[in-house]
Amino acid sequence: MKTTRGIFVTGTDTEVGKTFVSIALLDMLRRQGVRTAAMKPVASGAKKVNDKYLNDDALQLQQAAGIDAPYAQVNPFVFPEAIAPHIAAARAGVEIDFETIEQSFQSLSEQSDFILVEGVGGWLAPLNRQQTVADLAIEMALPVLLVVGMRLGCINHALLSARAIEQSGAKLLGWIANKAQGNYPCVNENIEAIAQWLDAPLLATLAYLDDAATAGLDIRLEL
Repeated sequence: MKTTRGIFVTGTDTEVGKTFVSIALLDMLRRQGVRTAAMKPVASGAKKVNDKYLNDDALQLQQAAGIDAPYAQVNPFVFPEAIAPHIAAARAGVEIDFETIEQSFQSLSEQSDFILVEGVGGWLAPLNRQQTVADLAIEMALPVLLVVGMRLGCINHALLSARAIEQSGAKLLGWIANKAQGNYPCVNENIEAIAQWLDAPLLATLAYLDDAATAGLDIRLEL
């Protein structure tokens, strides 16, 4: 069986820039000549196009990847309401099962040299009655990249998320500071505090940008 090379991108919360960072990473790898696949297994919040629901984050990942893959593989579970995924699934009468996700994951992995998987919400966001995003990342056996949205409360969120990742047994590859709200008061001091307390490397600091492809991300992924 092919050894899967890839990364699982999670965040300290929702709306912290996971997709922004994921696209910047895919752009960086593409510039290095790496054939990439991208996946957002579960997404809440979608618009209906030709009788199918499409999530904007998943569409961006599909377009940023280095291979052509059908939307259903990139985003196996998509729900119209922008609410917690397990609640959205229950309202839709759907069970988010890992077997379906695993099938898409394996197919995309076989077509690529590197697969990026973006989680939904934060590390412990429930996906069904028994499993969370953490369980999905562990099932995929991918190292984890933590995106920290730099805003009020981010120090506590970053330290709690990192501790949860490490206690789960997953490998925390590092973290990225995303100035998603611009330079709010003491943003640089907050980054320094997280770096001091977190036992994982700060891989990059991203400024507030409109286009992820212009982020110029250049980090070494030790996988």
